[in-house]
Amino acid sequence: MAIRHIKLDNKNFDISYILLDNKQKDWILILHGWGASKELMYNAFRASFKLYNHIYIDLPGFGNSSNNFILDSKLYAKVIKAFLDSINITPKAILGHSFGGKISLLLNPRILILLSSSGLVKEKSLKVKLKIKLAKIANLFGLNINSLRSKDALNLSKTMYETFKIVVNEDFSKEFSEYQNQAFIFWGRDDDITPLYLGEKMKFLIRNSELYVFNGGHFFFLENTNNIDRIFNGK
Repeated sequence: MAIRHIKLDNKNFDISYILLDNKQKDWILILHGWGASKELMYNAFRASFKLYNHIYIDLPGFGNSSNNFILDSKLYAKVIKAFLDSINITPKAILGHSFGGKISLLLNPRILILLSSSGLVKEKSLKVKLKIKLAKIANLFGLNINSLRSKDALNLSKTMYETFKIVVNEDFSKEFSEYQNQAFIFWGRDDDITPLYLGEKMKFLIRNSELYVFNGGHFFFLENTNNIDRIFNGK
């Protein structure tokens, strides 16, 4: 593990990363989802994608990477691009799970690998809409709203909570439809975080893409790394 200091738009970030050198020409960048870390992805994929050298990054605010700023996904992508420029690597392929998926899209790689990606707005259930209304009322009276927060928003710093409120409502339908390169879309059939219909919509929006559905939920890939690797390599 190493730390790289990045300065972008007068903002300072310390980015924690792992480089796995497979003695290859091309690189693959692998990004985790919200609330996870590079170690999860490293343990899942270090034995896969043998034709690539690997880069694993803790996104700002997660793992060992710092973040003291309210960010949106486009700013996250700018930070990661600045990091890649600083180590003089342009990955041929980028793989992203969930929140990391839409960051991967915004980096516009030659090959995009999406695992239960976020980036399209999910219709809120009546229960969620009610929680949002109650939270707004509670805020007006200075009441504790932790019990009303999404699981993804619990135990976050104020900065990361404000960031979460921004990124959870972003719609990148336009960016998905404008992506012109090759995309592999992998999904868990029983995903209740980013439901399968979102993957089907991404398949529709990205012209040069294929959708592969596996048994499992939001972390289906942990038991399907070999299958993902095999499909990616056309075997």
